[in-house]
Amino acid sequence: MAVTAQSRARSDVQPRLRVLQSFRTPRTTTNPYLVQLRDALGASADVRTFSWRAALLEPFDVLHVHWPEVVVERRSRVRHLAACVLFALAVRRASSRGRVLVRTVHNLAPHEEPDRASAAVLRSCDARTAWWIRLTDRTPVPDEARVTTVPHGDYVAWFADRPRAEVVPGTIAYVGLIRPYKGVEDLLDVVATMPDPGLRLVVAGSPADDETRRVLEQRAAADPRVVLDLRYLDDTALVERLTSAELVVLPYRRMHNSGALLLALSLGRPVLAPRTDVNTDLAHEVGERWVQQYDGDVSADAIRRALEAVRADPHPAPPDLSARTWPVVADGHLAAYRDALELARGRVAR
Repeated sequence: MAVTAQSRARSDVQPRLRVLQSFRTPRTTTNPYLVQLRDALGASADVRTFSWRAALLEPFDVLHVHWPEVVVERRSRVRHLAACVLFALAVRRASSRGRVLVRTVHNLAPHEEPDRASAAVLRSCDARTAWWIRLTDRTPVPDEARVTTVPHGDYVAWFADRPRAEVVPGTIAYVGLIRPYKGVEDLLDVVATMPDPGLRLVVAGSPADDETRRVLEQRAAADPRVVLDLRYLDDTALVERLTSAELVVLPYRRMHNSGALLLALSLGRPVLAPRTDVNTDLAHEVGERWVQQYDGDVSADAIRRALEAVRADPHPAPPDLSARTWPVVADGHLAAYRDALELARGRVAR
């Protein structure tokens, strides 16, 4: 469902919505997507971050859920089960008495297999979702009549005041959290087969666990061209690592939407990523030079071809992210919230 001038005008004359987001008060490690969403919505709605008290006792119009499995994630099994019970109650409350649950579908499935309690939470959340938000039309939802597509917002303003590094020719980089499905070990193996002495690989980010760290360190030890920076990166370090790369490589074993890809583009760095319908659409949107793609697994040939394509156009126009500014993103969310409420309160016949 497109965001129209009519829907924007409608939000100007109706009462401010009370929106409860499913993430807690942001910390320095919080995904900037969520922080920017909260701030952009705050211009037109009363937005609160999550607490059990707010979800179970305090007034709101919309509960906006992003990753249900994250809401109930706890280190202790007992606390995890308690969180599942409480969230089930919150979901039930959010779908009663004129309130609505709106859910953003960020991925096709959770990145890690949920346990039985988390799976039950996901089913309950799906069953009681009044309206869906998706980041691309390529994402399937249970009911196409109850969905709004709102593109993933950019990170341009978020990192605007961070100093950029000079591009180091021959440097390719993976930057971000290192989780099994992202295939960083595969990238190390591929680089090991590339004899080019001018090639340099930077892997920067926090590994998911000690075993992942051990594997990365073991595979990198024999190649002096590989630089490992295995830690949580603050914004300054993140920008430095990304902007020094000639090419950002995302060797994911599976990919649908990717905040990491949008982050690199927001910093003006070209990306090599798996060929998917979503990434092909993005390449058409922002410019083909900025989103290089590979078929199957990441390979030496794919990296070489991507570097050649990037070097063939050394002074390109910036990637076109005009459809992903946060005022546009906020408008799309507000339209979805109001459509969900109108449907729930019987003001729209469908």
